[in-house]
Amino acid sequence: MAGTGSSMLYSLLLFIVILSVQEMYRGKLASTELFTILGGFTSSLLFLVLLTFIGNFQEVSGSKTGWGAVVLAEAVALIAASTVHRVCITTW
Repeated sequence: MAGTGSSMLYSLLLFIVILSVQEMYRGKLASTELFTILGGFTSSLLFLVLLTFIGNFQEVSGSKTGWGAVVLAEAVALIAASTVHRVCITTW
C-alpha cells in the first residue's frame, strides 16, 4: 500500500503528464465530437488526480480538509478543459 507521500508524488506526476498530453493534442481533441468527449474525460482525470494531490498534501501538512480543495481542483480542471474546447467543460 502506498504511503501518503508517495501517493502525493504520483498524483502530481500524473497531473503533469495528463495536462501536458491534453495540451499537446489540443487540436486533435477539438476536431471531432468523439475526441471532444475524450477531452472532457481527460479533464475529469485531471480533477481526480489534483484532488488526490491536495488531499494528501493537506494530510501531510496537518491542515483541515474541506470544500476549498474541491473548489480549487474543480476550477483548475475547468480551466484546463476550456483550453481544449468549450464543450469539454460540459462533458467532464
